Amino acid sequence: MNINKLAVLLYLNKAKRNKKGMCSIICRITFCKKRKQFSTGLYINPDHWNRRKQKVIEDSENSEYTNTQLSLIINKMNQVFLWLQVQESSFTVEDIYALYKGEKIKKEYNIVEYHEVFLERLKKLIGIDLKQATWNKFFYIKQHLKAFIKSKYNRNDYALKELKLQFLHDFEYFLKVEKKQAQITINKSIQRFRKPVKVAVAEGYLDRDPFMLYKTKSAKKEVVFLTVDELKSLEGYRFSQPRLEDVKNMFIFCCYTGLAYAEMNTLESKHINIGFDGLKWINMERKKTGRVINIPLLPKALEILKIYENMDYLLPVISNQRFNSYLKEIASIVGIEKRLTHHIARKTFASTVLLYNNVPMEIVSELLGHSNMSITQEYYGKVVMKKVSDEIKKLNGRI
Repeated sequence: MNINKLAVLLYLNKAKRNKKGMCSIICRITFCKKRKQFSTGLYINPDHWNRRKQKVIEDSENSEYTNTQLSLIINKMNQVFLWLQVQESSFTVEDIYALYKGEKIKKEYNIVEYHEVFLERLKKLIGIDLKQATWNKFFYIKQHLKAFIKSKYNRNDYALKELKLQFLHDFEYFLKVEKKQAQITINKSIQRFRKPVKVAVAEGYLDRDPFMLYKTKSAKKEVVFLTVDELKSLEGYRFSQPRLEDVKNMFIFCCYTGLAYAEMNTLESKHINIGFDGLKWINMERKKTGRVINIPLLPKALEILKIYENMDYLLPVISNQRFNSYLKEIASIVGIEKRLTHHIARKTFASTVLLYNNVPMEIVSELLGHSNMSITQEYYGKVVMKKVSDEIKKLNGRI
């Protein structure tokens, strides 16, 4: 039997008879190996039933009326099935029966299909309470998901209702092996993938969260930053190539302000204001969180701003990719054996410039523009412990 075809079977329920000895005629439909049976509401003498033809024997009592009704049931069932096929969406035997009864059916989504619906909803929130960058991250997860399903199942999509915990474990393995993602990145990817799944549960497309028992694997959080000596070496080096000198200056500026790339690249004179203390401060909105950040300009940062004071922006404008590419050259020339990226400047500000100079953690959190102080503690707690260790070693040498 072709499981993609609808099979309609009429038979008698001989196990139960009414007071007149009549049996109910049952209709059973089968689709994709799933069955649904229901009573037609018609009763006949079991001796008048033609099992092979699935109809009442002609010339028996009420045979014409009963056979007409049975024919109408079969025709209507086939019409419903044809209509669902034309819609080109997945459906079940329960959906066929529900539509036959005149009831509305709930759409059966596939996971990529539902993720696209989720993305369309999020897109309307961009600029209201959602950043474009955040939407992009959910979009990238959809692309990874499509690639995974094609690689693992040789299909373009996967039924939402068929999701099991193993699917998530396999997807995690795919991100690690095929996409070469680190565990901390995988954890973020899984978190974003699960978001629309939880929404599907809330909207009734899934009975429960299939990934409820999933446990996130711990990721080693190591903060990489420039030491005092490395920062001094970088500050004292003069590059003959203007492009490298500019990137070095911008990197150092961020080492003393903690600005992320998006804020550094859009810094304008309107963002520099005189504070309550008579000193210059940076006042601007952090694009990632939407929080307003207020950062005092330290002398080293002010020196760098003077170099570019006649430009439209306060610093040269450069793409993030090119910026990080030039940083690799800079590290190699200066002799810094660390993989320099723009984000290391932000970490250097928090660690070497602030925490190593006894600035309290809550102030560091405020200057970095973190939405929660627990984020600062999670990443920089070990830096504080290192500072404590260094101080204890100094104390041990004195007593």
